[in-house]
Amino acid sequence: MHLTCIVGARPNFPKMAPIIEAARRAGLEATLVHTGQHYDAALSDSFFTELDLPRPDVHLGVGSGSHAVQTAKVMEAFDAVLEGRHTDMVVVVGDVNSTLACALVAAKRRVPVAHVEAGLRSFDRTMPEEINRIVTDQLADLLFTTERTAAEHLVREGVSEQRIHFVGNVMIDTLLKHRATARKRGVLARLGLQPRSFALVTIHRPSNVDTPSSAGKTAAAIRVLGERLPVVVPLHPRTRSRFREFGLLDDLIAAGISVLEPQSYFDFLALMDNAALVLTDSGGIQEETTALGVACMTFRENTERPITITEGTNQLVGTDPAVVRAALAETLERPKSGHVPELWDGNAGERIIAVIARQGRGGLADASGSYGSHLSGAAATCQT
Repeated sequence: MHLTCIVGARPNFPKMAPIIEAARRAGLEATLVHTGQHYDAALSDSFFTELDLPRPDVHLGVGSGSHAVQTAKVMEAFDAVLEGRHTDMVVVVGDVNSTLACALVAAKRRVPVAHVEAGLRSFDRTMPEEINRIVTDQLADLLFTTERTAAEHLVREGVSEQRIHFVGNVMIDTLLKHRATARKRGVLARLGLQPRSFALVTIHRPSNVDTPSSAGKTAAAIRVLGERLPVVVPLHPRTRSRFREFGLLDDLIAAGISVLEPQSYFDFLALMDNAALVLTDSGGIQEETTALGVACMTFRENTERPITITEGTNQLVGTDPAVVRAALAETLERPKSGHVPELWDGNAGERIIAVIARQGRGGLADASGSYGSHLSGAAATCQT
């Protein structure tokens, strides 16, 4: 059985690594396709070394662009890949443009799609990622969920329960595997930091950085943290560009904020694991801080990962710096306790591959049985 596994942006790499590792232990072939949606070495290349990911078999090199342009480039390039290679299943993770684009191409070619991290919903369709999640889930034949309420969302949207599999969180597989190694890194000493004495910030969403008003609120919130703690900010390239454009970058540095380049996976994990708290707009970091037991304040009005609030260490603080100030005081005085959610135990990748291998032996079928022959022959071109 042959899998084609898609990565494109930084959050995809720690999600795909345990899937490929488990696939190869189970004797499945896995081709790794990197779309190049993130092409900066710090956002992409270092992950292959640190996470034991094989070098990509195919690199599409699509680069940046608007959502429409980037999605179209990935679709065109990946369609050519499927034209020339047989595969039994395309495996996509998360909710980035590459996830949607490759799922759509595969579905049109009648190649089965497995979506890892299915069913998460913020119910905010102004978020491009929400559109990607909804459409990918409608296209997928196998839907692997990280928490139980995701299945409820999918069933309400008409997805057959037979296609949904609760397996846990593959990102936590990677975190648990590499946590001890990350602890040995010298990043804290290099930055002059003591454990549990600093705040870590990661902000990148367009809604938080793409206009002078939103970027100004973000910068103000970061300065609020700096009133109480040393603050470390590994800046995503788009955030750095916008802050510089709006005259905010020098102000942060003048306020004593430690502005860094994007960090490798190990160094960022070490910073996150040792932080007093994390301020973020990243979905994955909400999950990782919950697994680590680190206080997290999510700089957004909603989240597609509510389990990190109901069971974990996360809280939504919105984007008002005054609210952030109040939440900071509360967090420092009475840190939120939480626990690690069900099946976030380091074995999600094994569960995913067990389901895929079982479906491969039996023939994959959706609720109507229309995909039953997919795994026994070459991909067919979609007929109109």
